[in-house]
Amino acid sequence: MVAPSHLKALQALELAARKGSLREAAEALAITPAAVGQRIRALEDYLGVTLLERGRSGIRPTASLAAALPHLHHAFSGLEAAARELDLQRGHEIHIAATSDLAELWLAPRLARFREANPATLFCINGEGDVPMRLGRVDCEISYGAVREDGLADTLFHDYVLPVCSPSNLARTAALPAAGRLEGFPLLHLDFYRNDPAGLSWSRWIAAAGAARSAPERGMRFQRITAALGAVRADAGIALCGLALIADDVEEGRMKLPYPVASGLWGEHAFVARYRADAAARPHVARFRAWLSEESAETARWLGETAGGTAAGRSREPRIG
Repeated sequence: MVAPSHLKALQALELAARKGSLREAAEALAITPAAVGQRIRALEDYLGVTLLERGRSGIRPTASLAAALPHLHHAFSGLEAAARELDLQRGHEIHIAATSDLAELWLAPRLARFREANPATLFCINGEGDVPMRLGRVDCEISYGAVREDGLADTLFHDYVLPVCSPSNLARTAALPAAGRLEGFPLLHLDFYRNDPAGLSWSRWIAAAGAARSAPERGMRFQRITAALGAVRADAGIALCGLALIADDVEEGRMKLPYPVASGLWGEHAFVARYRADAAARPHVARFRAWLSEESAETARWLGETAGGTAAGRSREPRIG
């Protein structure tokens, strides 16, 4: 019998070999390319052979894999067909792959409202929830990236990024002149926003706001927003973070804004939800999609009122005084 970990590794291997790309395999599995690579390497270590090699046109199977590859294709085609048949028996399950920070900081606190109105709907979000993760594609993928407009993708909201700190650090810096408040103070950097064309970085914010800070690129770096916010709460420094994700913390005083709200920058990228075509036609998924659109529209409205503008006006430079 194939162990579950080996089954996942074989699935990643078959997809990567068929598509010729770790990235495309990762998109199909709703995981990162690094995770696909780790699964394949674990299988290679177990077997003691190299299964994939990189060529000019992408990755390709080695001689060790070539003979087994047709069997893998046939096996996973059969599993996908079985999954489609079993999918009809899933009732009111919704399987979601979401950016972890959005799922934890924005979606989870709101989901109780949907559950209250739709108690029969069961969720699996990023492999955890009311029902176990299933083989095959998810019903909804929520990511942070370029806006994609089509019948299966909904733009949820652009976030408004601005400095955030702990109450203790606000007290330490509040008496200092705004322009020089950051000098010598630890800056926390979020790689989450690295690819946003709006340039949501400390270097951009400091230059645009007219603040003074030597070596603004230095400081601790974080992949996850939740990890950076943990450092903020521990008084480790000041971070740039999307306001929509910390709204409750700011409102309840657990986090503070060391500069006026007008100092923020709108992201050009947005949180986008994409639905599988056959899943979107199901009534319970359609209800969730409508609810998610309403919740995100409320967030976008609140951000616009709070920031004094909208994402469409994101070219406005930040103001610290």
